[in-house]
Amino acid sequence: MWLKAWKQNKVDSKDQISLERLPRHIAIIMDGNGRWAQKRALPRSMGHRAGVEALRKVVKTCSELGIKVLTVYAFSTENWSRPKDEVGVLMTLLTEYLRKELQELHQNNVVIRAIGGIADLPREAQRELDLSIKQTHNNSGLILNLALNYGGRSEIIDAVKKISNDVLTGKQKIEEIDEACFSDALFTSGLPDPDLMIRTSGEMRLSNFLLWQLAYTEIVVIQELWPDFGEKALIDAIKAYQKRDRRFGGIHKD
Repeated sequence: MWLKAWKQNKVDSKDQISLERLPRHIAIIMDGNGRWAQKRALPRSMGHRAGVEALRKVVKTCSELGIKVLTVYAFSTENWSRPKDEVGVLMTLLTEYLRKELQELHQNNVVIRAIGGIADLPREAQRELDLSIKQTHNNSGLILNLALNYGGRSEIIDAVKKISNDVLTGKQKIEEIDEACFSDALFTSGLPDPDLMIRTSGEMRLSNFLLWQLAYTEIVVIQELWPDFGEKALIDAIKAYQKRDRRFGGIHKD
C-alpha cells in the first residue's frame, strides 16, 4: 500500500520539496526506452518493459505526494510507423500493465483516464482500458491520464471540428468561442493545464504532445533515459519547477 505519509518516506533531506507548492498537473514524455536497451545490448522490447517499471515508481510517488493529475505520453499517433513487432510489444505491455496494476491502483484511490484515438487500439487493450476506467471512476486520488494513440495536432483539429459542428447546428455562436470554449473541446476537458512537463533523454522538443495545454507550462528536460527515471529524478524536477518564477506573460511583482 502507498498510504504512508510523505514525511515518513525515506528520502534524503536534500531532496525535500515544498508540499505547499506542488504542481497540480505533471505531464511526462517518457523517452529513451530503445536507447536504454541498445546501451545494454538488449532487444528494444526489454527497454519498454523497463520503462513500465519506471512508470510504476512515478505513479506511486505522485500518488504519495498528492499530485492531482499525471499525464504520460504512452503511445503517439506517429508510433504506428514503428516496426510491427515493436508496436505489438507496446500494446501487449499496455494490456499487461492495466491487468496487473489495476487492483493496486484502485486500492490507492487512483483514477485511470485516457486521451487520444482509443477506438484504434487493439480490442484487448481497449477492453482492459475500459475496465480500468470504469472500476476507478469514483476514486478521488491521483488522476493517471494515459495518452494513447495521441497527437496534439489531431486533438486540435478534432476540437475545431466539434466546435464548427456546434456552430452549424446552432449549439454555439461564433462570438462565444474563446479559450475556455476551445479547452473544453479538447481531450483534457475538465483537467487543469500541466504546471510541469518533464521530458527524459535530453531531447529538446514537444513531439506533438499537448500543444495547446503546454502554452505556459514549466518544462524540465533531463538527460536520464526513461527506464532510469525514478523517485529522485521526479523530486529533482519538482524542485526545479518550484524555483521557477511563473509570470504567465506578465512581469514579476515584488
